[in-house]
Amino acid sequence: MALHFVLDEPAVAGPGDAVVLTGSEAHHAASVRRVRVGEEVTVGDGRGAWLTGRCESVAPREVVVRIETRMDSPAPRPRVVLVQALAKGDRDELAIQAATELGVDVIVPWQAARSVSRWDAAKAEKGRARWATIVREAAKQAHRAWIPEVAPLVTTAELVARAGESRVLVLEPSGPDRLTEVDLRGEERDVLLVVGPEGGIAPEERERLSAAGAATVRLGESVLRTSTAGPAALVLVSAALGRW
Repeated sequence: MALHFVLDEPAVAGPGDAVVLTGSEAHHAASVRRVRVGEEVTVGDGRGAWLTGRCESVAPREVVVRIETRMDSPAPRPRVVLVQALAKGDRDELAIQAATELGVDVIVPWQAARSVSRWDAAKAEKGRARWATIVREAAKQAHRAWIPEVAPLVTTAELVARAGESRVLVLEPSGPDRLTEVDLRGEERDVLLVVGPEGGIAPEERERLSAAGAATVRLGESVLRTSTAGPAALVLVSAALGRW
């Protein structure tokens, strides 16, 4: 499989045009992946454009790719959204990395009541930027045409407000129904998978979400870590939506 690289701007190039990689992407291509003149690569913009071409010149500061073919992938509908509670250590980061590789469309960091990690106003933007970097690299590794959006940090109140316009599935080991029993055929709304922190989702949070129309579901008989639950649920939802 050809090596894949990502542009920082929307791709406007087509067959016969040249695309120039600069900055860290050029350095990665030339010095880390050691691409060679004449080698076939793919280039995307994370917004659906998928370009295939051959390297015309290679240097650490600039790699020129002559485009041979272009495809444009439509944005997935409905979108699958992972609402990932902040977690201690790197468990939330492991979750979003795996979810990106598995096809999530949007990632929403959630300041849950039991989250050990806390993002204040200053830390929230830095945390979001770090998550966006992780997501970009994971999408690049997975050769995805669309890079998932990382939304701003939400509170429980803000999450509850979204329940009326989306299909919200709260992952809870004691949920009355299995996720595999949820019928998603023909679903047109965003599907939100809500994952709590290490200590689980607080009862009052589950009650507020349920009152707003969210369904509480379980994955199976075992209790998964916060880093595992979201990616596992994403696989099942992708299959139910016909993506897999």
